[in-house]
Amino acid sequence: MRLYSTLSRQVEELQPTGSTIKMYLCGTTPYEQSHVGHAMSAIVFDVLRRYLEFRGHLVFHLQNFTDVDDKIIERSSRLGIPPAELAERYAGEYLADLERLNVLRATRYVRATEEIGQIIEIISDLIEKGFAYEVGGDVYFRVGSDPDYGKLSRHTTEELMAGARIEVDDRKENATDFALWKAAKPGEPSWESPWGHGRPGWHIECSAIVLRHLGPQIDIHGGGQDLIFPHHENEIAQSESHTGEVPFARIWVHNGMVQMGETKMSKSLGNFVTIREALQEYSADAIRLAVLTSHYRSPMVYSAESMQAAERGIHRLLQALIGDSADVEQVPEKLAEAAGNARRRFTEAMDEDLNTSAALAQLFELAREINRARADGVGPGALLPVQNELRELASVLGLRLQQESTDLEARPFVDLLVSVRTELRQAKMWQLSDRIRDQLSELNVVVEDRPDGSTWRPG
Repeated sequence: MRLYSTLSRQVEELQPTGSTIKMYLCGTTPYEQSHVGHAMSAIVFDVLRRYLEFRGHLVFHLQNFTDVDDKIIERSSRLGIPPAELAERYAGEYLADLERLNVLRATRYVRATEEIGQIIEIISDLIEKGFAYEVGGDVYFRVGSDPDYGKLSRHTTEELMAGARIEVDDRKENATDFALWKAAKPGEPSWESPWGHGRPGWHIECSAIVLRHLGPQIDIHGGGQDLIFPHHENEIAQSESHTGEVPFARIWVHNGMVQMGETKMSKSLGNFVTIREALQEYSADAIRLAVLTSHYRSPMVYSAESMQAAERGIHRLLQALIGDSADVEQVPEKLAEAAGNARRRFTEAMDEDLNTSAALAQLFELAREINRARADGVGPGALLPVQNELRELASVLGLRLQQESTDLEARPFVDLLVSVRTELRQAKMWQLSDRIRDQLSELNVVVEDRPDGSTWRPG
């Protein structure tokens, strides 16, 4: 398989360093509901993982939650709840949203606050080696100590200063130096360290998580294009300076952004659609199809028109799968050849930088061949093996291709009932919460209780 690496600006052959492909994906900062932009990144890397496993690879997929951050602290203060409680609430909602989108759970999720010891250890080493310095309880990475700084974003230090949001602090040796550790402010969560009470900066958590769970070098590092600078640039600098192992990640894969019209979808801009809002309007398969119709490095335009087109596309694939269960019969030669060609071309497309658009074209071509054969009188028993081929290739893209048994218009009401049931369970009103679950079950809604919250799916 070949993937475009942001680091080399080339399509490179994926050459795993060991028997298991080590893939790290930057997760979310859970301070409110996740939006379609988060869904796009999750879907892209879910498909990459599914395809690698389809090709016979073992994949260790690691992902973080930034559960201590300025935005979490500010929002939790405004709502009057502990920051840790706020972060866990929205981390749970994010995982529930991804489950409804048929995104596989990562091999492991790690919270930043679970790695404080490892973070302190790395920062101490960077100070000892001269890559970092402490001032007034804060610790900064000395950007000038890394001659390769800027190799990911391909900018000089001067260009980075001009184009980046630089945190003003007269105590820093250089304006581009970035925070590894922040001294505690009153009322903020903090931990004891050699530099006093404080909390980690944003970038250091990813280095600590990767080093502890995957080691000093990984195969694939992923995230959105908005993370190239400063986050991933800083992550490379601190990781390679600490370990001396180069490269920190062999291939850097960055997905494009979701756009609302001409503007990037963003929480900070306030122009976002949450995953839950999208799922109230459209099926999970349609959302996935809309993401995968574009190349993962290109922007995705989210609009009513694009989503309705995706729904129609899913409907066309579903039409090809219509048929009563039957005993398998001999597949006509022409149809068997079409199935074989679809698989081969699907694999060729996915092998070449995860070209999901070209791969989807093979699904639609195979669906047309199935419909054509049915119209020519081919029976369900002869269609079934080819339909199963279509289902298998679709599953590599995470498409369920199942008729929705719960009307989209009913979803907000089901969400509300599940939310009320969660509150009843927290209040230990078990009889009433069980009654809601049982009545939802009668409506073909399956409620699943997890440690991080309750989710539901059509039965």
